Amino acid sequence: MNLSGGLKAKGHPVGATVVSMHAIAYRQLTGQANKMQLVSAEMGLAFNMGGFAVANYVSILETWKV
Repeated sequence: MNLSGGLKAKGHPVGATVVSMHAIAYRQLTGQANKMQLVSAEMGLAFNMGGFAVANYVSILETWKV
């Protein structure tokens, strides 16, 4: 769930798409998402397709508890 309005709301910039997804996930997982903060966010997923859907990338992020 993307509480920021999604990438289309940002103009869907080529190349910056996956960077934005990772930044949003990082902010959620570290409790820095302010008004968009989910309670108890522990995992995040960023999925990006490039070209004609031939380049697909997935990142799974999770909080690291020491």
